Amino acid sequence: MPVLDHDRVRDFADTLRRTGRRVVLTHGVYDLLHPGHIRYLQAARDQGDALIVAVNSDRSARGVAGRSRPVTPAEERAEIVAALDSVDAAVIFDDSTPDALIALIQPDTLVEGAGWPADEAVGPVPVEAPGPQVVSIPVEPGWSTSSIIDSIQRNSKP
Repeated sequence: MPVLDHDRVRDFADTLRRTGRRVVLTHGVYDLLHPGHIRYLQAARDQGDALIVAVNSDRSARGVAGRSRPVTPAEERAEIVAALDSVDAAVIFDDSTPDALIALIQPDTLVEGAGWPADEAVGPVPVEAPGPQVVSIPVEPGWSTSSIIDSIQRNSKP
């Protein structure tokens, strides 16, 4: 599935729901994709019938991951994520939180990484009643983009 713009992702989610499929949404930076990302996205996909992944834009990623990130541009990160078997669609968002995208897509299930405190994972979920089920999935221990970058930097020093 290609990376969708906001109008197309809304239409995609609406079509899925009309055919009785449960829409799952998760979000993240997904910079330097690693096994922790893959396992998380597979677990997210298991929460419904179709997984949409909202990928932070470069500007948004800097706010989440720091000024030196992302390493890979948003369009490339979204394309890589969209190519995964567990992902049905990807969309890029530019806000500091995915709240507007959550309101647009109206997922049946919102999946959050368990590394965030529940009240900090996203802002108030702006969805129509009854709202999505929010599922917290543990972050795979031992994997992080920051640790990969640190390792690369350590190994590149003479």
